[in-house]
Amino acid sequence: MQSNETVDVTRAYYNSDDADSFYATIWGGEDIHIGLYEESGESIFDASRRTVERMAGKVADRLPGARILDLGAGYGGSARYLASRFPDCHVDCLNLSEVQNERNRKLNAEQGLADRIGVIDGSFEDVPAEDGGYDLVWSQDAFLHSGDRSRVLREVDRVLKQNGTLIFTDPMQKEEVQPDEIRPVLDRIHLETMGSIPFYKRELEALGFQVEDVEELTHQLVRHYSSVRQQIVAHDDALARTCSRDYIERMKAGLQHWVDAGQAGKLEWGILVFVR
Repeated sequence: MQSNETVDVTRAYYNSDDADSFYATIWGGEDIHIGLYEESGESIFDASRRTVERMAGKVADRLPGARILDLGAGYGGSARYLASRFPDCHVDCLNLSEVQNERNRKLNAEQGLADRIGVIDGSFEDVPAEDGGYDLVWSQDAFLHSGDRSRVLREVDRVLKQNGTLIFTDPMQKEEVQPDEIRPVLDRIHLETMGSIPFYKRELEALGFQVEDVEELTHQLVRHYSSVRQQIVAHDDALARTCSRDYIERMKAGLQHWVDAGQAGKLEWGILVFVR
């Protein structure tokens, strides 16, 4: 699938009533990314927020007063965390889904953070921002949705200041894994490949970045998607009042594909930090 087609498919999915209802009901409408779990039965909301806290802790010395760009920001939960806890920082949320962006703006206003968080309708393949305007680029589980990740990284390089930082997470495939080995996962997200840790290292080093930290946490990917699937099963009747039955069943099957591929050692996930 071509890059612009991938953008259109992703936007249509996250703008759909089914997806919006699902993420608001199961994830809690704040964070839409993989969580860090410390014990069984932990809520998706708490685990997801722990990921934000872990990431922020890795770059905490750079956040006060920083201008931050969150690529693929979803409902903006990470931006609200950063804006509320780090003095004088400003976060711009770039996101494809107008539906999610509307909710983001509403939550920012309700929490008194609208003056510290901007919400931008757009694609991270063509960031509507000036060169060198940001101290830090942040992204969680979004780059996989691009049909041209190299282009996304070039945009990151363009909008960052000379000594800027990129911190992100992304569901990835192991470098040696062939697409057919994870075909059910790729078909679910309408892609031909995913990134890998070596891919991101090669691409970013070629752009002049250096690796600061790679924390490999693939086991959390399996725990997270297992937890989300369990929540769907547990709240099936309630979810069916806001999501179509077809969407629910496809989500169950899709999540199981992620779990199976992760348990088979074909995927990887973690927190990656690069500096210019």
